[in-house]
Amino acid sequence: MAFGIWTGSVARALARLTAAGAFSLGASVAAHAAGCGTPVETGYHDMTLDVGGQTRSGVAFIPPGYTGAQKVPVVFDLHGSNSNPRGQMTRSSWDKVAAKNGFIVFAPQGSLSGSMPGTHAWNVPGVTFREGGLDEVAFLKAAVERVKAEYCVDPAQVFASGYSGGGRMLSAYVCSGADDFAAAGFVNSLRVGLPVESRDGRWRPDPTTCHPAKPISIMAFASVKDEQNPYAGGGKPYWQYSFKTALQRWLELDGCKPAAKPETVDDVTFSQFDTCQNGARVAAYEFAEGNHDWPKPSQKARVIAAAAEGKAAGVVQVSSVRKPGFDPNIDPASRMWDFFRKADSTDVVATATPPATKVKAAATCGGDPASAAQTVEGMTCSSNPPQEPRRSGLGAKGAL
Repeated sequence: MAFGIWTGSVARALARLTAAGAFSLGASVAAHAAGCGTPVETGYHDMTLDVGGQTRSGVAFIPPGYTGAQKVPVVFDLHGSNSNPRGQMTRSSWDKVAAKNGFIVFAPQGSLSGSMPGTHAWNVPGVTFREGGLDEVAFLKAAVERVKAEYCVDPAQVFASGYSGGGRMLSAYVCSGADDFAAAGFVNSLRVGLPVESRDGRWRPDPTTCHPAKPISIMAFASVKDEQNPYAGGGKPYWQYSFKTALQRWLELDGCKPAAKPETVDDVTFSQFDTCQNGARVAAYEFAEGNHDWPKPSQKARVIAAAAEGKAAGVVQVSSVRKPGFDPNIDPASRMWDFFRKADSTDVVATATPPATKVKAAATCGGDPASAAQTVEGMTCSSNPPQEPRRSGLGAKGAL
């Protein structure tokens, strides 16, 4: 009996077995095992996978026109607490951005049950101590490998985005040393290690709890009126240090030099740091009137945008007002996608390599690299290094 026809289910099943090391295949079959060569129906696909004997799940979105013939990017979309994968894609609109730009979205599901039926949350390492919590770092690693095996994915263009609790989980994942993602985006959720309070009463990221594998491009969105994950710090035990403190620490870890002066349009302030190690970049949007919700363009902005796209013929607009350097009315997913596509592109941004002596100097500021203050020349010790840590924000029992 000849077996000359490969079905999508058979190819994907063999991909899973091959990824798990069950057996090896020849070169021609390996193309199928890598997820390429097999078309997949457009739309949402539920997926389950075994991780350490536990069944985990997620939802993949396949864009129109996907044939499996060419490698495409993939974005992992991590939901917030008391949500789920499909609810997150509805919130974030990553599926709509993917449909327009031809990439895959995978939304994994956290292991904890949420406060409402059908919702879930993440068992963030060092943060949430609740019954039923599983190893989320192992799950995300397995999910990345499974998606790359199941679909025709460009391994150099695997990105991630997290909202609220999902962003805290994504922060923990990158801090764990995992190097799966070429760039990451955070909405009301940027962290860089667990919080620790020094004897001077100030909360900072604990440098022992964040060890990224490499400088990584990051785009972060933060809202000044966010009461869930407060912009200025405080809040629940797992939060405590401010958005500015988190951003500063990522700049230090990425070896960035200072950016140009931040620009503000309406109530949105944009900052970009283009000169970091290994071509990484850091960008931030801060919303003076924003809350914990996923930012959306105002109705007024939508009307103006629609009018701009469908301007009547013969109408010429003349304005002496300087055009701002950024558009404050784009959904985070769209803006992150533009940012991700340039991730680690050394032909687009400069690369900074701080002198080794200055990095050493920063590391000796009270033994905490997070205390280093940036200068145009690199990193130097701040005038107020942190004192001996007094207590940490670990172990928020029951927190999501």
